[in-house]
Amino acid sequence: MEEDNNKQRSRFRKICVFCGSHSGHREVFSHAAIELGNELVKRKIDLVYGGGSVGLMGLISRRVYEGGFHVLGIIPKALMPIEISGETVGDVRVVADMHERKASMAQEAEAFIALPGGYGTMEELLEMITWSQLGIHKKTVGLLNVDGYYNSLLALFDTGVEEGFIKPGARNIVVSAPTAKELMEKMEEYTPSHKHVAAHESWKVEELGAYPGQQSKPQ
Repeated sequence: MEEDNNKQRSRFRKICVFCGSHSGHREVFSHAAIELGNELVKRKIDLVYGGGSVGLMGLISRRVYEGGFHVLGIIPKALMPIEISGETVGDVRVVADMHERKASMAQEAEAFIALPGGYGTMEELLEMITWSQLGIHKKTVGLLNVDGYYNSLLALFDTGVEEGFIKPGARNIVVSAPTAKELMEKMEEYTPSHKHVAAHESWKVEELGAYPGQQSKPQ
């Protein structure tokens, strides 16, 4: 039994999941959120997420919390009435704005996964990809491509390579798979192949404790 538990232990202790505050029109998306939550629990991984208790946010956060692992939700004050309906899940950290939310989520997590979502989810995903390309962080970025939801986005990335706007190595920043199990397996084995625009050490952001371009708050 102990050997089986060790096999399930992940290289990651805490993963940030970006996802929608809506569930989408089809049950496949809700099932995927629960499946990802189950995979995190199986691998003994804590969750960092956007703090909402509705939509896919609510589904994955409740699954990880009920599975016995820590859940940290980070939410801007202005979105609390919109994204929180009913009881909150786990610990909730209220921040000033979206910039602080993303920086705090990035600081807390060791890797990122995007479930299906809208503009906000895609923007968070793309920012983490960009930060990896620039060398701001060295964390794995995963995309759970449920039922081909992100096919068009991945095709756009490929077009960016073909047209000379994205380097082939940087295209490999995105680790994608159609199921949670396959995605986690690929993320566990991922090794970066891209060259950072600038050295990680050259960014004056302590472990992503402040949003790039902002001054770090005094301790």
